[in-house]
Amino acid sequence: MPSLATPSLRSPALRRTAALPLMALGLAASLPAHSAGMDFSNEYNANSIHAEGDAWFIDRVEALTDGEVDITLHSGGALGFRSGDHFYAVADNAVQIADSLSGALGGIDPIFLLSSLPFLADDVESAQRLYEIARPEYAKVFEDNDQILLYASPWPASGIWSEEPVTSMESLDGLKIRSYDRNGTATLVNAGASPVKLSWADVVPQLATGGIEAVLTSAEAGASGSFWEHLSDFNAIQYAVPLNMVHMNRDAFESMSEEEQQAVLQAAEETDAHNWEVVKERVAENYAELEEHGVAIHDPVPEEFHAALAEAAQPVVDDWVESTGERATRILEAFNEAGDQESGQ
Repeated sequence: MPSLATPSLRSPALRRTAALPLMALGLAASLPAHSAGMDFSNEYNANSIHAEGDAWFIDRVEALTDGEVDITLHSGGALGFRSGDHFYAVADNAVQIADSLSGALGGIDPIFLLSSLPFLADDVESAQRLYEIARPEYAKVFEDNDQILLYASPWPASGIWSEEPVTSMESLDGLKIRSYDRNGTATLVNAGASPVKLSWADVVPQLATGGIEAVLTSAEAGASGSFWEHLSDFNAIQYAVPLNMVHMNRDAFESMSEEEQQAVLQAAEETDAHNWEVVKERVAENYAELEEHGVAIHDPVPEEFHAALAEAAQPVVDDWVESTGERATRILEAFNEAGDQESGQ
């Protein structure tokens, strides 16, 4: 399938932030092949932690290849692809690289729901351990579908943005809240809420029209989307530290020289390490920004509320283990063992 690559822009900075919408997929036939430049699709805003990490990756590729590998980042879903579209778009080479919310790929393989399992890895350090253990399984699914896993792009821990404090099970009762994957939907149903699974691009429009009244996401995402224009509270329930996955079309990768391939892999390895360090610092920055805009931050939430949420979440974890099979058991056993070693038990 022909590439959707847009004509490259002369300025490297403009190339990294270009957001040129394609009005119809039929336009692809008249555009140059990826050898003239590779397109990188990201559903999130240019100032999000993910787009910034992707721009950092592009900078490293440019430096390591002396500008020979030309990648254009299209943030804000400018190419018309959302995270749920990216897997097959990259497999078909409609776009060469994409940054995708892992949970949005859960229908392709349940392994992609691992990072958003509720209350399993609720801080950055444990989430990184879980990712490192599970990375070979993620990579295999991409490999089996003509793609390469480049790096992960972690979120800060998910909480609840709301119009009123959500610090008890009673405050969740009937709440119209956005979830980002089926793990969150099932957990929130068990907790008594009325969740709606929405892609990121649909969240702010639904807030503006009253379709939802709360959002399960991080302080980071809410700051990126200026949620204070609609919501007044952030409740730090430490739900999960979900991942985005950055994946590349294998043919696009193999069309490069061996030296260019090694440069891309080196840049990806460096970006992986960079992203995990950045996310550790991001919460304090997010909270400062939220306070500037008058958002009430509830951190921590009451322990009894957290315990009740974890109880509501346990069937979701159990169902995931059953649907994922031996891989799930092996990953969780290794994760728990690593956690015991970390704590000195």
